[in-house]
Amino acid sequence: MQRKTVRDLTAAEIRGRRALVRVDFNVPLRGGEVADATRIRAAVPTIAYLRERGARVVLLSHLGRPKAKVEANYSLRPLVDVVSAALGTTVKWCEDTVGMNAVAATRALAEGEVLLLENTRFLPGEEQNDAALSKDMAELGDVYVNDAFGAAHRAHASTAGVASFLRPAVAGLLMERELEYLGSALEHPKRPFIAILGGSKISGKIDVIEALLPKVDGLLIGGAMACTFYKAMEFETGHSLVEPDRVELAASLVQRAGFRLTLPHDATVSTSVDAGAKAHAVRRDAIPASEAMYDIGPDTCASYARAIGTAKTIVWNGPMGVFEKSPFDAGTMAVAHAMADATAAGATTIVGGGDSAAAVEHAGLAAKMSHVSTGGGASLEFLEGKALPGVECLDPKAST
Repeated sequence: MQRKTVRDLTAAEIRGRRALVRVDFNVPLRGGEVADATRIRAAVPTIAYLRERGARVVLLSHLGRPKAKVEANYSLRPLVDVVSAALGTTVKWCEDTVGMNAVAATRALAEGEVLLLENTRFLPGEEQNDAALSKDMAELGDVYVNDAFGAAHRAHASTAGVASFLRPAVAGLLMERELEYLGSALEHPKRPFIAILGGSKISGKIDVIEALLPKVDGLLIGGAMACTFYKAMEFETGHSLVEPDRVELAASLVQRAGFRLTLPHDATVSTSVDAGAKAHAVRRDAIPASEAMYDIGPDTCASYARAIGTAKTIVWNGPMGVFEKSPFDAGTMAVAHAMADATAAGATTIVGGGDSAAAVEHAGLAAKMSHVSTGGGASLEFLEGKALPGVECLDPKAST
């Protein structure tokens, strides 16, 4: 962790000061109500830390993709009661994000009070990292805290630009935890170190595969992207999802990775994703031309579970199949349970956000992982070795 955090702030920099905290409250809404408050709960430690030390806390977040205009469906107003319940205090609300009314609302806060401002993505210039908007946001606080790891890979006004005009600029406790877990896994992993990559397309995981191959002792592949590798091995893939323009790359990866890269030994196939009753397992070289792979097979589930059980560090990003539909969730659930068992045995287990995080939450196993990331895209880019704008903008720790 090479950036300062809220722990590095002095008492004078916190008490009575307005702490502008960029949180990630991009939560799912159903019927105008919060359907999953995981990301809200994840921000509580940072907000509580600042409140306990007398800060006046101002919260900024985006929600959805409202295309730089006010859309009622994306208002943060429905979150106020949920955030209040999570914090155990009444959170104040302002329908503006920047400007005179918003600044006045921040200045009216007493020590320990919390204010939630409206959706940052209602503002033209937010996603363009507009300098004028960044400067307006800087008027909302006396210190900037970025705790939105899920948006740290975006160079937006509220995640990066504002830090050009507002110092100190430090990481929150969630951001610190995310970077420490992911960073230690990549730089100082306990070995054996295994990565598990799934999802539908190899194109979305090329960079992370390239970055991880030199670091890991084993790389387990699942999801539909395995079928592009199968095509490279000249196996029949039926009407499985295959990326024809990535077949040559897949062949190159198999050759370069050698024994470190493991593909599913068998596949769970069916005539369609909605024909679960017709699902059956076949060898990877025996996928029928009239069917498609929708999950890894039972032999692979057992094999991957054994591999996970031998590891001391495991990083997982991407489901093993169409986990939203039974019976094609078996592979993803097998990996989730194996990782929970590995955690109990002393391994460090990291779930890289996105669908993988949703899967372990659905399985009720999130608490049994060492760390479940709140940012799918951010964790993926971090694993790829890319700099995250929302981190790079923060104050560096003094070199010792």
